[in-house]
Amino acid sequence: MKKALLFTFLLVCFTCCKRIPPTPDPEPEVVNPGEKLENVVGVYVLNESNMGNNKATLDYYDYETGEYYTNIFLVRNPQMTKDLGDVGNDLQIYGSKMYAVINCSNVIEVMNAENATHEGEINIPNCRYIVFNEGFAYVSSYAGPVEMDPNARRGYVAKIDTATLQIVDTVLVGYQPEQMVVTNGKLYVANSGGYMAPNYDNRVSVINLATFTVEKEITVAPNLHRMSIDNRGHIFVSSRGNYNDVSAKLFVVDSSTDQKIDSFNMSIGDMTIVGDTLYAIANDYFTGTNSYSMIDLSTMNIIANGFITDGTESQISVPYGLAVNPDNGDIFVTDAKTYVVPGVVYCFNKNGKLKFSIIAGEIPAHFAFLKKETKQ
Repeated sequence: MKKALLFTFLLVCFTCCKRIPPTPDPEPEVVNPGEKLENVVGVYVLNESNMGNNKATLDYYDYETGEYYTNIFLVRNPQMTKDLGDVGNDLQIYGSKMYAVINCSNVIEVMNAENATHEGEINIPNCRYIVFNEGFAYVSSYAGPVEMDPNARRGYVAKIDTATLQIVDTVLVGYQPEQMVVTNGKLYVANSGGYMAPNYDNRVSVINLATFTVEKEITVAPNLHRMSIDNRGHIFVSSRGNYNDVSAKLFVVDSSTDQKIDSFNMSIGDMTIVGDTLYAIANDYFTGTNSYSMIDLSTMNIIANGFITDGTESQISVPYGLAVNPDNGDIFVTDAKTYVVPGVVYCFNKNGKLKFSIIAGEIPAHFAFLKKETKQ
């Protein structure tokens, strides 16, 4: 009897301690006829998942076969004991590597861009977004824990050598820094002050990359978030306002003078620039209405009627993530649904007609296009 109990106890311990190997790569769903594009061969989708759920996942759409693969990280990395982590906040490809910024897990997962296999990790507290320039990665960090705090510390930007994946320098910026852009040897950082409501930060920090010091600050508007730059050196930075008497806006900063030169009365949930067009989506805080906007950057005029032209927007509950394929103009929009159930990825052609939609992970949000020069 004692031997039987001992055997059962050891079996339970072994089963609990040993990680069950992941199942084989699930059968992909064919969502579109295969396409041979000039540069892009596929696109990765990072699903954020809700804070505290520790369920950020990675999907992949293969342009050449028309197949969509869900939750591929553990499948491609059977040696790993956990999935990506808590809140996937950004996804970028630079060189042969792909970087997934996992906010509440305080880590950047570095993968081989071709097959999403693990190559390393970079530990940065409350990391938010990542950009690249001349062999270095720059990551914005809230620096402190995830909590509302009127006395929160200033955030910082970490400089990382992409060859060694080591942090080589840091510089303090404003409070709770968000997205960034690089131009003319300068790094522009949008500071939100999101933990200090209602006393939001309203500045863009300008970092000289040669000295890695903040050389100036540009006062814009409260609660800054998104940033994109066009081919004229115009930086578009979104303000979420204060959710009370200051409404959301999109501002334009001229990087040659570091002065505000224009603004648009529009809410921005996500945005991206391809060519002479800025694409934007939003779920307005005050009205609850969704928008799918385009701005002609050559004239600085909002293009009427947005970019979805077949009425499919009526199916989208909460537009959350946005990307545009620079190769063929496909527009990807994600629907976060209720934030706790699997979301949906929609793909529209450049004329705004639906090509396909597919159920993804929880809160699909961020995209990275895999190009032929990366996938050998």
